[in-house]
Amino acid sequence: MTYTSTDSARPAAVFAREGDIWRPSELSRGPWDPRAQHGGAPSALMAHVAESAMAEPGWQLARLSVELIKPVPVAPLTTRCSAQPARSTTRLTIDLLAGETLVARAHALMLRGQALGLPDGLPGLSPPRLLPLPGDCSEPLRIPGLPPDGLSFYGSAVDTLAAQGDVSRPGPGAAWFRLAVPLVLGTPNSPAMRAAAAADFGNGLSWVLPAERYVFSNADLSLHLHRQPVGEWIGLASETQADGSGAGITLSRLYDEQGPIGVAIQTLVLRDRGAA
Repeated sequence: MTYTSTDSARPAAVFAREGDIWRPSELSRGPWDPRAQHGGAPSALMAHVAESAMAEPGWQLARLSVELIKPVPVAPLTTRCSAQPARSTTRLTIDLLAGETLVARAHALMLRGQALGLPDGLPGLSPPRLLPLPGDCSEPLRIPGLPPDGLSFYGSAVDTLAAQGDVSRPGPGAAWFRLAVPLVLGTPNSPAMRAAAAADFGNGLSWVLPAERYVFSNADLSLHLHRQPVGEWIGLASETQADGSGAGITLSRLYDEQGPIGVAIQTLVLRDRGAA
């Protein structure tokens, strides 16, 4: 089933919920296979499931570790969620299933927020700003080998702005991302959902191997947020390390327009495109 907005042929959301079923639209599609989702779509969905599991206000997503066990299909999905609550933290395990097949599993750490009076100028692990800010960027991100034509998560569900580096060449890069549509039909995109959707773009943003010769898909995503992002735009400053053994790692520092919000790490599966 396709959920279509009233003003264009683009579906109105990445997912729609019907009872216990999550129905992905074409906006969930990834770059490697039109039958499989982009990793940002199920990652953001499981951030939503984690937040929805908390019955009381005041909880925030501090960590989301997503294991992409199999390609997540563009097909009906279900989720199972179990919780281990404590006074200041709650740990959630979320299974994502296509039929009876487990395709992804997330471990979420929810933290009970508490206002603290901290001194100014504390040292951090990321530079204090990602510049230029979205309002000063003009060019959309065009990742080589990943054409934005057709309905897809990268090309249709997310707006992008290139910030630093030359994405046409291998090496580190930085860009801004925002969800252009609701992730879940009828539900506002939360700060954590926006961060999870953007965090999966790190390996494409900072590619080191040409996409026409190699596949460099990520097998997981580990997102850590020390602060909930403010505003719609999420910035990534990413760098990738690859090895001839067939493994790689992408490290992304995450930002909003006010400053750092966290980090993300992806484990990459590197394969020769012809063999894959």
